[in-house]
Amino acid sequence: MSTGALATLLGQQPHTLPGFKTTGKILFILNLILFLIFVLCITYRFIKHPGSLSRSLHHPHESFFFGTFWVSIALILYGVQVYGVSSTGPWLVKALEVSFWTYAGLVFLVAVFQYHIIFDTQKLPVMEAMPAWILPVYPFLVLGPLAAVLEYNQPQESALPIMLGGLCFQGLGWSVAFFMYTIYVTRLVNSELPEPSKKPAMFVAVGPAAYTSNTLVALGLQAPKVLPPDFLDLPSLPIGETWKAIGVPAGIFLWLLSFWFCALATVSVLKSARHIHFTLNWWAFIFPNVGLTIALVQIGNVLSSDGIKGICLALTIVLVVLWIFVAVINVRAVWEGDVMWPGMDEDMEDMDNPEEE
Repeated sequence: MSTGALATLLGQQPHTLPGFKTTGKILFILNLILFLIFVLCITYRFIKHPGSLSRSLHHPHESFFFGTFWVSIALILYGVQVYGVSSTGPWLVKALEVSFWTYAGLVFLVAVFQYHIIFDTQKLPVMEAMPAWILPVYPFLVLGPLAAVLEYNQPQESALPIMLGGLCFQGLGWSVAFFMYTIYVTRLVNSELPEPSKKPAMFVAVGPAAYTSNTLVALGLQAPKVLPPDFLDLPSLPIGETWKAIGVPAGIFLWLLSFWFCALATVSVLKSARHIHFTLNWWAFIFPNVGLTIALVQIGNVLSSDGIKGICLALTIVLVVLWIFVAVINVRAVWEGDVMWPGMDEDMEDMDNPEEE
C-alpha cells in the first residue's frame, strides 16, 4: 500500500525535482513485484496449513488486514492510469473501466461479509479500538480518488457513471469510517493511548478524511468536463460549475480533520519514541500521509497556490525519505527475526492461545 501510494503521489506532483517521475515509475514496478511476491507467499502459507485462511479471516487482529490486499489492487490500477495509459492505446482505458466496476463489486462483498464475520463472531472491546477497524471498508476510500483519476481519459459515456459511482462508493467508505472514528475517539477519551509499539497505527485515522477530501476536490475539478449541460434536468443551471463550487469547499473543509489526526499521531509517537520498537505498523507513516499530501496537491491545483504546491513538494520529499527508512528497518527486522516469525509482532497474542494456531 505504501509503495503503490507513494508511486501515485510522485506521478501527480505539480512541482517536481529531477528524477521524480523516474522514481515514481521505479516504485510502481517495484510495487507490482512486491505484490506478486507477497501473494505467492501468503498463498503458500494457506496451502501448506489447511484451514489457516479461515482462521485468518476470523482472527480478531489479522482479519482486519484483509482489506489492505484490496487497497493494494486499487493502487495498482491507479498507477496503471498514471504511468501506463499515456504509453498505450485505448484498449487500456477500456480495461481500466471494466476493472473499476469489477473491483467495486468485489470489495462491496468484502465490506459486507467481513464486517458480518466481525460482528457475528468477535466481541471487540471499545476500549481497545484502533483505526485498523476501518480497514475492511478502506477499499471504498480509495475508489473515489481512483474514479477521479480514471476520468481524465475516459469517454463521456463512461466518465459520468464512473464519477457518480466514485462519489457513491466514497460515501460508503467515509460513512463507515466516520462510525469507526466515533468509536476510536471514544477510546482515546475514556482509555489510555495505544501502547508505544502500536502508536504508529494511529496514522491510519488520517486516511479516511484525506482520501475523501481528495475525492471531493478531484471530482469537483472534473465535473465541468464530465457532467452534461442538462444533467438532473437543470439546463438553466451550470451544473458542472455548481458541482465544482460545492465539492472543492467540502474537500477543503475535510482536509484539516485529516491533518489533525496526523498531528495527534505525530505527537503521540514522538512522546513515546524511546520506547517504540519496529512493527509492521510503521508503514502507517507512509500510506495515510500520502493521501493527506495528494489531497493537498488537489487543493493547491484548484487554488493555483504556489505556496501550497511548495508544501506538497516538501511533504513528498519527507515521505520518500520515510519510505526508504522504514523499508531498511523492515528488511533488518525480518533478517533478525523481529517480525514475520512465529510469536513475534502480530503473532504475539497467539502464543498464549496455541489452539488458535
